[in-house]
Amino acid sequence: MRAYIARAAGPLVALLCCLGGEAEAHHPGGGGNSGSGGPINTISAGTLGEGQIGVAVRYEFIRLGQLDDAALLAAAERGNHAHSIRSIDALSFGIGYGITDDLMVSLRLPFVRRSDIREPTMEEDTMMGGMMGMGGSFINARGNASGIGDVTLLGQYRFHKNDALGTEAAVLFGIKAPTGATNRRDTSGELFEAEFQPGTGSVDGLFGFALTKRMGPLSFDASGLYWLAGKGTQDTNQGDRFLFGAAVSYRAIGFIPPSQAKDMHAHCGQAQNQLHDHCKDHANHQHKHVERAPFALDLVLELNGEWHDNQRIAGVVDPNSGGTTLYLSPGVRAVIDRYAAFVSVGVPIVNDHNGIQSKPDWRILTGISASFD
Repeated sequence: MRAYIARAAGPLVALLCCLGGEAEAHHPGGGGNSGSGGPINTISAGTLGEGQIGVAVRYEFIRLGQLDDAALLAAAERGNHAHSIRSIDALSFGIGYGITDDLMVSLRLPFVRRSDIREPTMEEDTMMGGMMGMGGSFINARGNASGIGDVTLLGQYRFHKNDALGTEAAVLFGIKAPTGATNRRDTSGELFEAEFQPGTGSVDGLFGFALTKRMGPLSFDASGLYWLAGKGTQDTNQGDRFLFGAAVSYRAIGFIPPSQAKDMHAHCGQAQNQLHDHCKDHANHQHKHVERAPFALDLVLELNGEWHDNQRIAGVVDPNSGGTTLYLSPGVRAVIDRYAAFVSVGVPIVNDHNGIQSKPDWRILTGISASFD
């Protein structure tokens, strides 16, 4: 018997955070769980119950350390084309559905924006307005690129569940479809390169795993998800990615021990008690074997990272792409009945990037979610 609804709905949109890479490819970050229990970024092995529906709205903001004009111009003079971005943010809408108690699918659609894109331009190439001259080269302030991103469809099959040990394991599989915009132009009317576009124009395959261990109010989770990138717009392959995470979650308020849930089930099974308000609520969800606490609070601490391969343009490797970022991400989730609100703040403790790139300074993720039987 599950302790209460947040245990069942914890992964309600667990896979909705798995779009895109991080700042290496100038996409919003990956991660996992937008549900009402367990980790926030890492994917839990738990699944929605059969017939359950989860919905979520998620907002992510990544602040990047911009490269100054001198660094960009110096790179250009060495024949090394680099660029700078101020921030990346994404507003995502998602829905998940439990096909069986062990199989769920989720769909996520994002709106993506990259702000203050700047890059050096050699004097002989152009003399457009809006550029700042310096040493025969110019800084081209290209503006922002925003629009609808690619849709991600991801499935999760839980092949192991042991209530006595509190362990679960699942495999992940899915696809990213090229539904996003690939035609955005800068302030001068020039087409943005593929890495700045909201969509990639590629079909990507996804596969991975998720593990969970529950010990009373504690939950330990780990996950990994590999993105096999295809060739997309402008003959560009933006590079494979591997998203990984580990998390510990603590139910500080509202934990219902399994023994108490069983007592509630037995109590409400008696005819003389079935008219009590709490037993009416229990009866409405008896087929799910689920109990609800009126309010719950989760404290979450995670390590979330991404390795990103170099992107290739017409088969040529871009040396200023790819790398590894690892975030330390404390977070909190508040749950009221079937609704949840969450926030997570990520601080990079590893920022190992290839060549010259804007690196993440910090990240914030917040959103709301709900589950329905």
